[in-house]
Amino acid sequence: MARRSFYQRLRSNAQMRTALFALGILLMIAGIAIGPLPGPGFLIVFPLGLMLCLQNSAWAKRVYVRFKWRHPKYGDWADRIMRRVSAARRRARAALERAVDDD
Repeated sequence: MARRSFYQRLRSNAQMRTALFALGILLMIAGIAIGPLPGPGFLIVFPLGLMLCLQNSAWAKRVYVRFKWRHPKYGDWADRIMRRVSAARRRARAALERAVDDD
């Protein structure tokens, strides 16, 4: 049996999931606050907070999916910044379909 990582063991506790969700909210707020400052701070801090929220809250996942459905262009940008595997898989599939259509 594979050993679970420390982070996975932490997430099994309901209070810890709530704390990680709250930390994600705080990181997103901090990302917005440091956005006007020079440098890539917003592009590092905000996606980290968003990832924590999406991993620890079903509500946040539903809101994110609804946002991506309504605004696919912005949803794709968010997926690229967060380096989501599903987004990379969709881009590879689309490139393969384009290559097949060109032939």
